[in-house]
Amino acid sequence: MEIKCVWEHNGNDTLLYAEDYVGAFTRGKNLDIALEKMQNEIQSYLAWCGESKEAVNPVVVQEKTSELEIKDADSDVIFISEEEPLTMEEYIRLRELALKSALDFQKLYDMVPDKDKSVLPIRKTFYGEVPRTAKEIYLHTKNVNSYYFGEIGIDTDNGVAITECRKRGFEKLEATQDFLSGRLRKGSYDEMWSVRKVLRRFVWHDRIHAKAMWKMMKKTFPEVQFDDVFLFG
Repeated sequence: MEIKCVWEHNGNDTLLYAEDYVGAFTRGKNLDIALEKMQNEIQSYLAWCGESKEAVNPVVVQEKTSELEIKDADSDVIFISEEEPLTMEEYIRLRELALKSALDFQKLYDMVPDKDKSVLPIRKTFYGEVPRTAKEIYLHTKNVNSYYFGEIGIDTDNGVAITECRKRGFEKLEATQDFLSGRLRKGSYDEMWSVRKVLRRFVWHDRIHAKAMWKMMKKTFPEVQFDDVFLFG
């Protein structure tokens, strides 16, 4: 199975996105490392979606050279395919995927016995200290809601729960005219956005921090058997 990939990089530091598997991605110190990781990422992603697993052959179809801190998962790429209009059927499928992702993120967070405990060391990135505890990771992940929707002209909030605020944002989006049109908007720092990109960014951002929370949980609470809701393995 051929996997069309978008390669975003700063020098060799790489983010590699699976174009047709919205939110699936790998990272690496170079492209080869990220390509090698794509097999496991797609199989995990398909299992999470309830689909059958297949062998994959990743192929780069778009490249974006960046000055951002790619090694810390800073990103501003928009896929060429994200500039296309959506059908209602496509939109509903992708919206439900983004809502499933939020729900599973909430489930992961709810399992953590002490949400302020972490054995991870302090580390700094372009946006400050990396979230270490379950509470910090959850709040960071939830609180992109108003930012992402705001970049496509939707005024909404970050709410109390990740599922509720994301659902409310989609409801506000759907109340606007021509939201399926594929209209491009220039957002903060001249970054280009579309509805397709927002849908992908939600799932991608969830996966980044769900993976981080999952690793933290296993290291901090080794005596606890957690349910692997994202099927990271």
